[in-house]
Amino acid sequence: MTIDIMMPFYGDPAQLRVAVQSVLDQSDPDWRLVVIDDQYPDPEPGEWVRSLDDPRVHYLLNERNLGVSGNFSRSLDLVESEHFVLIGCDDALEPGYVARMADAIRQFPGTSYFQPQVTVMSDRGDEILPLSDRVKRWTRPSRSRASVLRGEPLAVSLLRGNWTYFPSICWRTDAVRAAGGFDSRYDIVLDLALQLSIIMDGGSLALLPEVEFRYRRHEASVSSSAARYGGRFDEERRFFNDVAVRLEGMGWKRAARAARRHVTSRLNALTKLPGAIRGGDAEGRDTLVRHIFSNRAPR
Repeated sequence: MTIDIMMPFYGDPAQLRVAVQSVLDQSDPDWRLVVIDDQYPDPEPGEWVRSLDDPRVHYLLNERNLGVSGNFSRSLDLVESEHFVLIGCDDALEPGYVARMADAIRQFPGTSYFQPQVTVMSDRGDEILPLSDRVKRWTRPSRSRASVLRGEPLAVSLLRGNWTYFPSICWRTDAVRAAGGFDSRYDIVLDLALQLSIIMDGGSLALLPEVEFRYRRHEASVSSSAARYGGRFDEERRFFNDVAVRLEGMGWKRAARAARRHVTSRLNALTKLPGAIRGGDAEGRDTLVRHIFSNRAPR
């Protein structure tokens, strides 16, 4: 079984090489890699990918810059296999990733998507565990062996805190397409939106205990940005309000309450509030306070 590895690219060329090499190093050779260049201004990374002497590696250059959600949708359009991964161009697969996903697909036929364990690395490639990833570990369901989760309990768990790592997920292609793919309204929560659409449509997640992926967590500046806070948290609040209405309509009241509370999203805003205050960022401060204490969706 071939697994398509879709790699939207716009970023650090050195990290792209690490990501591509991690695919080339897979113990299971049954994969297809497609690098989708979103008009990165330097042609050298694309030239390097095209120079690789491997018929499984493909390089495509978008005619224009599509942005995050646009390039994700473009990647989905290009998937040919029954299962695919949408890996970040700065992340890396462990050598056994493809083999483990193939085993899990055979073990749990019909499952919508598969989430392995991950290690988190810094810009320099060192293993780290910042607060956001410690929270993910705390909120991830504890399972010592591979298991399948579904229905309202899974929705509640993800809405309390999204413990998945989007680039590490192996997706069943027809489940993603049936859910409508990536919602163009979102950039920050597009992965959670897709997961919830799949779950609400009867889909399931296989939780795998093995570490098969390296996720790069970029080191952000401690200074605040009103524009960044406004865009991120306004989008999150709008999403949680919208999905709560849909969940209420399905009779999933516990999940709807979890969406309206969005506890870890509020806590995330709370951790950024001191930086906004210290930096004298009044707009950022007000945005964060609004997100922490209000349920009202932005207009």
